Amino acid sequence: MSPDPAGDLEKLRAIALALPRAVEKISHGQPIFSIEKGKVFAQYWHDHHRDNETAVMVKTSGPDEQAMLIEADPDLYYRPAYIGHSGWIAIRTDQPGSDWGHIADRVAASWRLVAPAKLVGMGPE
Repeated sequence: MSPDPAGDLEKLRAIALALPRAVEKISHGQPIFSIEKGKVFAQYWHDHHRDNETAVMVKTSGPDEQAMLIEADPDLYYRPAYIGHSGWIAIRTDQPGSDWGHIADRVAASWRLVAPAKLVGMGPE
């Protein structure tokens, strides 16, 4: 597990809530981030179902991108239970030296995948 799960959540919260119309709520006991009255683009899991893992979940463009990421770096990425079949990817934050710049890029990409077209122009490049 992450040595600082509260710090990890605060970092994710700062990244996610900086995006246009992003909101946070709790679902199944875990924080999720969605576009106001819209789709989820990021989730935070800490010891979800007592699995001893801490990770940020984000959308990918689909199964091909998901598989490519896992194959390229299986120590960083994994296919999360319950939502992996829908193209979501887990990014571990429970290892030393988590790259929060990279995580921020993946969160922004996930936001763009679910944002309405009118918001995409307002979002991160």
